[in-house]
Amino acid sequence: MSMKNVPVIIDTDPGTDDTLAILLALASPELHILGFIVSYGNSDLQSSYNNVLKIYEAVSKHIDRPDANSIHFNTGRPERDRPYLALGPEGPLEGDLHSAQYFHGRDGLGDISQRHPDLTIGRTDNDPLSHPQLRISEKSGRDLAFDILKSHPPRTITYIALGPLTNLALMMRHNPVTVRERIGRVVCMGGALDVPGNTSPVAEFNFFADPYAVKELLETQSPHVGIPLDRFVLLPLDITTPHDLPFPFYQSKVDPSFDSTALPSQAHTKPPLHHFTSSFLERTREIMLEFGKDAVELHDVVAVWCAIENPPVVQEDGLMPTLRNGWKAERKVFQIERTGELTRGMLVVDRRMDEGAYVSGANRAEVHAELGKNISVSQLPVPAQVETSANIVSSPTAGVSCIIDTPGQDALLSLMLRRIWGVVE
Repeated sequence: MSMKNVPVIIDTDPGTDDTLAILLALASPELHILGFIVSYGNSDLQSSYNNVLKIYEAVSKHIDRPDANSIHFNTGRPERDRPYLALGPEGPLEGDLHSAQYFHGRDGLGDISQRHPDLTIGRTDNDPLSHPQLRISEKSGRDLAFDILKSHPPRTITYIALGPLTNLALMMRHNPVTVRERIGRVVCMGGALDVPGNTSPVAEFNFFADPYAVKELLETQSPHVGIPLDRFVLLPLDITTPHDLPFPFYQSKVDPSFDSTALPSQAHTKPPLHHFTSSFLERTREIMLEFGKDAVELHDVVAVWCAIENPPVVQEDGLMPTLRNGWKAERKVFQIERTGELTRGMLVVDRRMDEGAYVSGANRAEVHAELGKNISVSQLPVPAQVETSANIVSSPTAGVSCIIDTPGQDALLSLMLRRIWGVVE
């Protein structure tokens, strides 16, 4: 498939980085957004729904300006070709409902509804199913996704999962044959493999929110019955966290007046889209500074970037998905903790299959001590072999494809500046 007009479904719980990701998707001609499925997660379901409308409202105001011709947004489509917007699940498959309002605010966007009343939804019509850029669907997110999959050629649609995986798991429960036959690629932001979590010491939020869905979709024990793993690409915190937007950089390149909630953004002093992004980043900056970092992490933006640059490629060998130059993935075998008192959402990685791991049966303490002396593991004396789990399958098709390298943060920031805010360096 060419890099042009890759059809995508975006499954999202719009918080701050989700909103930046959606803006990048809207500004990228490589993507043809067929539908948005909003869910619980960063905030409640209704706030997620409203935030998609706020995004479109801000973009509409921006492109109506006479000087906005240089900025490309995929919003001016005929009605028959507009993206759908549907409500997804209100909570996880099982267990308690958790949200990230502590970080994203009650409305998911740093409580801009209170600080910036001008950014509330501006529609005045009485028809809840009418919108100038979207087709509002009364169907569930699950059913809408099925309709979209069935209306396009098999293996052409990319499903971008920016929130909990609940809706995709519901699709697999309802009709796994259709999902397996027709979905082209799943690009998912979630999990933490070899780095600390961002919701708990060991868990990333999306996987923490519904570990049961992750278990059903990505269970890597044999035989695998979930989503086809040769079409699943995972972007864990390991690769997304190093990609961030430093606030001083944003201030210098996008909005010189950007500061914090102490000096709220003023709509009349800047372009509408700059005002919108500055308004929800104000509170984000304050929170991130409490964590000792003057930047917003671009977790979901990296996932959309991955989908832009890596369209579905039909392959029947069961190997890792084909990726463009600059992108690199590695297979990881893991299971997810669902009910641990302290470890809900933790990815327990089976390191016995890692190429860089010590030889089975070796004394781990001795191996690490020798590694510190730059001695090859293969040179170490190996004790007698011990029996290991019979469930380990040494196969190039085992495990989940996890992105371990991208073209780099500078390339992403340059893309965002150019496409979202029209800034050419």
